[in-house]
Amino acid sequence: MADPIKVLLVDDHQVVRRGLRTFLEVQDDIEVVGEAADGSEGVDLAEQLRPDVVLMDIKMPGMDGVEALRKLRELDNTARVLIVTSFTEQRTVVPALRAGAAGYVYKDVDPDALAGAIRSVHAGHILLQPEVATALLSQEEAGTGQGRGGTLTDREREVLGLIADGRSNREIARALVLSEKTVKTHVSNILMKLDLADRTQAALWAVRHGVTG
Repeated sequence: MADPIKVLLVDDHQVVRRGLRTFLEVQDDIEVVGEAADGSEGVDLAEQLRPDVVLMDIKMPGMDGVEALRKLRELDNTARVLIVTSFTEQRTVVPALRAGAAGYVYKDVDPDALAGAIRSVHAGHILLQPEVATALLSQEEAGTGQGRGGTLTDREREVLGLIADGRSNREIARALVLSEKTVKTHVSNILMKLDLADRTQAALWAVRHGVTG
């Protein structure tokens, strides 16, 4: 049996953390390894505990979720961050995604859907609702990566198209009959050539420039 997905909860409301922990602890494949009440504590615990997935609130006293995301990126922390937000805070989702979040869920999400979202981002998927993807695209600077697509090899374009389809490295490896290590190398090269920070930006670049899997 595979190791459980290690999850860190970061939310300034203890009741919310308790509710999330109560539900997640009954999942056979998910383990809550820690809780933090603000972004600063969340970053410290993410470095200590090395969780697979961080459930991160956006609005918190002190260091908020977006700032915490940026800090985790600076530290090269490999945890996948899933933002937990309310519908009224939707405008704050875009900065969080640009800071490196793998996706977001609303605070009233169905418990089973939350578990599914955790499994999905852990597998390497990006969770974007259409309206948020549109907002990200509209905010992207027109010159970002413009003209650099010609530097991609045919194989890199194939990989980029599959990233845009929401495929994980493992799924891309299966589809193209490659090793996961080779896929990771292709992804790194794509990000470097297009001057992009992460898979989310790569997926959006692919959509904008018509690269599909």
